[in-house]
Amino acid sequence: MPDRAPQPVDRIAPTDEARDLFALVRELARREIAPTAADEEEAGRFPREVFTLLSRSGLLALPYDSAYGGGDQPYEVYLQVLEELAAVRLTVGLGASVHTLACHALAGFGTERQRTELLPAMLGGGLLGAYCLSEPAAGSDAASLRTKAVRDGDDWVLTGTKAWITHGGIADFYTVLARSGGPGARGITAYLVPGDAPGLSAAVPERKMGMKGSPTAQVHFDGVRVPDSRRLGDQGQGFTIALAALDSGRLGIAACAIGVAQAALDGAVEHATARRQFGRPVADFQGLRFLLADMATQIAAGRALYLAAARLRDAGLPFAKEAAMAKLMCTDTAMKVTTDAVQVLGGYGYTADFPVERYMREAKVLQIVEGTNQIQRMVIARHLAGPESR
Repeated sequence: MPDRAPQPVDRIAPTDEARDLFALVRELARREIAPTAADEEEAGRFPREVFTLLSRSGLLALPYDSAYGGGDQPYEVYLQVLEELAAVRLTVGLGASVHTLACHALAGFGTERQRTELLPAMLGGGLLGAYCLSEPAAGSDAASLRTKAVRDGDDWVLTGTKAWITHGGIADFYTVLARSGGPGARGITAYLVPGDAPGLSAAVPERKMGMKGSPTAQVHFDGVRVPDSRRLGDQGQGFTIALAALDSGRLGIAACAIGVAQAALDGAVEHATARRQFGRPVADFQGLRFLLADMATQIAAGRALYLAAARLRDAGLPFAKEAAMAKLMCTDTAMKVTTDAVQVLGGYGYTADFPVERYMREAKVLQIVEGTNQIQRMVIARHLAGPESR
């Protein structure tokens, strides 16, 4: 056993309720997620029963209004819950973030009737959501999406293909951005589509280097009829809705990244204090001690940045630049820290017998999803220096 086992993150909770929530999530993750995480990831198994438990426990509804079944928690608290979940299994933490993203358009832009009728089931009824923005030819350039929405009486008919969809093929509902008008951002509208809608299907999930338990698939819309009552926001408002959701979603990715990095650091510390070479723990050697110190400092800085952005959001202040900064820094930190953790473990770190190799594979995707880190740099630069010259 190591002389000094890793300790839980000492979180500053804004309320006693939040402190109890962190303890509940930590215990739930330890009991219900951790024991099978490695084996299920290796087997590519999605833990639907875990998401059902999270939903029934109110953990998929935390940042939303209690009037619709939400948890009334600030983003500062919600993001730290995501971090705790991702530290145990990224498939769960990121899945919870994606579900929250899928509910964002309805909660923020839906009518009162839509929210009252639909949101409670989405937040706490055991349902799982997905978010459909990217397409095979429209990833970073999301405003060029081609999925069509054509008005037909009281319905809209959706035709096209979405790509890189987390929960594609298993989601109970999809928030879909489709082109209802002319080219560019102003021709896009948002829709809430049931997962069992006729004409909706999913391709075989992608074969990924990490997060094998989380299905990522193309989703096809072949004449899917959606009643106008499931249009979210005004016609042509979809791209604005999408950007608002992504600003918040990037904070979710940042929190998940710090969770993965923290798990890697914990594993590295545990190994370094237990492993002995030359008659003493390898943690005694200065080169390794400095490496652990740098890892811990980078994690603390990333956590502070995403929480600062969350507090801006909670205060109703602009936070898009800070969200992009947090997503950029936290995901780059996760990649660096997990790589260093593999180095700390040496040959053991390169084997599947220890989880740090999985953390390293998983960290890479976080630099890509919900806007690549190159896109984040563009967003930050636009806030600093204005739009690029054309």
